[in-house]
Amino acid sequence: MVDVIVERGAGLDVHEATIVVSTLCSQPGGGRPAKAIRTFGTMREELAALVAWLQSLGITHACMEATGVYWMPVYAAIEASGTITPVLCNASHIKNVPGRKTDVKDCDWFAQLLRHGLVRNSFVPAKPFRELRELTRYRRSLVETQASERQRLIKLLEGAGIKLAGQLSDVFGVGGRDILRALIAGTATPQEMAKLARGQARKKYATLVKALDVELGVHHRLMLECQLDRVESAEADIATLDKEINRRLLPYAKQMAALMRMPGVDRIVAMTVIAEIGIDVSMFPTAGHLAAWAGVCPGNHQSAGKNKPAGARKGNIYLKTTLCNAATSASRKNGSYYKDKYHKLKARIGGGKAALAIAHKLLVAIYHVLRGEPFRDLGENYLNQRNPKRAAARHVKFLEKLGYSVKLELLPQNPM
Repeated sequence: MVDVIVERGAGLDVHEATIVVSTLCSQPGGGRPAKAIRTFGTMREELAALVAWLQSLGITHACMEATGVYWMPVYAAIEASGTITPVLCNASHIKNVPGRKTDVKDCDWFAQLLRHGLVRNSFVPAKPFRELRELTRYRRSLVETQASERQRLIKLLEGAGIKLAGQLSDVFGVGGRDILRALIAGTATPQEMAKLARGQARKKYATLVKALDVELGVHHRLMLECQLDRVESAEADIATLDKEINRRLLPYAKQMAALMRMPGVDRIVAMTVIAEIGIDVSMFPTAGHLAAWAGVCPGNHQSAGKNKPAGARKGNIYLKTTLCNAATSASRKNGSYYKDKYHKLKARIGGGKAALAIAHKLLVAIYHVLRGEPFRDLGENYLNQRNPKRAAARHVKFLEKLGYSVKLELLPQNPM
């Protein structure tokens, strides 16, 4: 018999327009728990009625699966009640027995698992960080949209025979945008457009005249105008979001500053880390738990006592990709432990896996920094100093492959 962990719990099967709820409440004399099943809508008033009904039954915990975005308003309504603890579960962890699939059976199964403590609560940050997370994720989408539009615009120019990208270091700089607007208007001569260049590009006047000496068609100018408008609209929206994000990050200036002392971690990376994780990492018992949740550590696949190849774990894609970008930047910092480790791994397993491994190490450091510990870079010689004999053997092996015979002699002032 499985012990009862939650005496009064509810399972919720959440959909776009409906929520099917099953409650299980222990009886004073023991025996089978009292069960009640009801269906609610997902409008604000209906969510309030759902919470009121659960409170009338004395429900202490409510379990639901993370289905798309439909769980978010339900979770927020239950969380705001103050008396019911919402439990969000990974859908793949609480799948029902195959067959006999109905909404009622699903919510009843969730309630049974919750009652006996067989569900793991997914990490959901506090409300301020959830709001910040929505802002940063939308900002990222806008940045990606802007980058796509820039690439389309340059592709359009190349297809029309205008070699502007080869002459300007930044087509979307001040001078480049003036030239683009002149191309859209279609009234300026190549000489007049070449004079709009700024800075060092002025020295390329003659080449710019040749590059711009192409007549754009009507449809080209129309597409160019649409694409430039979309680029500038995305830039304006990103600036608006940045103001709001910066305002919300003010209470966490100390954590932001501590994170930005790490190699590869700039404002965008630090902002994403705080939005996705928050500043309280006590939900994760160890740094390894946080790395597994983020998906920056390898998966396990063992069978018959043998470890088989397993790809990277699934995790928080926003945090994972941001950390991989940070790892690539950290691998370029001279004198850093991360640079030395990255290149050692890259030679053995390739750049992609090496970047993921460095992302793992960065996240472990972030875990300790968010706990209040100061960051300290181990230095580029850390791996050699930790095991000098192995480092020496590695260099000897490399020289022997080149055809040299090597004899090592230990210096007296540097004993191993």
